[in-house]
Amino acid sequence: MSADDLENFEADRELQLAQEYQDIAGMFRYAVETERRFYLANKVDVTVGGDATRPLIQVELTDAWVWDMYRKSRFVPKVKILSFKDVNVEELPGLDI
Repeated sequence: MSADDLENFEADRELQLAQEYQDIAGMFRYAVETERRFYLANKVDVTVGGDATRPLIQVELTDAWVWDMYRKSRFVPKVKILSFKDVNVEELPGLDI
């Protein structure tokens, strides 16, 4: 496999992932972004522990989808994130019916 083939493969996977995201984003209530990954979830619990100089952020997601093009199954029932860095949690706008 040449470098061009590998680039094309990764570009195709990224495009498929973006299309999947657009198809399923409306099924989720929250978007969660960490330094390493992006998630969609229907339930998010955030706990901050540790000390003031180095807080530990623990985020538990239920009914989640993970933005990761190399993962076989992006839908997961539970995710636990531990981070000493920023975690962004956004409530997504509901669909107007």
